[in-house]
Amino acid sequence: MNLKNAFLSLEKYFSPKIIGEVNDQYIKVVKIKGQEVPWHIHENEDELFYIAKGTLLMEIENQPDLKLKKGDLFVVNKGKNHRVSSEEECLIMLIESKTTEHTGKIKTSITKSVDQQFY
Repeated sequence: MNLKNAFLSLEKYFSPKIIGEVNDQYIKVVKIKGQEVPWHIHENEDELFYIAKGTLLMEIENQPDLKLKKGDLFVVNKGKNHRVSSEEECLIMLIESKTTEHTGKIKTSITKSVDQQFY
């Protein structure tokens, strides 16, 4: 798998695509621009973010906001209310448990089921 090509194949913002799996984890790629991701929680799963391009604003409830840049890696621990946004296009690789729901229990127009995320 070539990550650059995987990112180039993404057609829509806020629509993660599963590009592989390791044990009980999915490897996903997603591009975002703007602020459409709602505040949400993954009760039982940690979520790893690797920034491949751009700058990601990571907001975690009751913590200072973080600006993650190209090459940064960050883990949102389970049970943390969080959301992400980006002023310009941002490319992200995610590693998440197979049980992780896209926007937790919050459902919006951007929410994708696991079936909708297969590459």
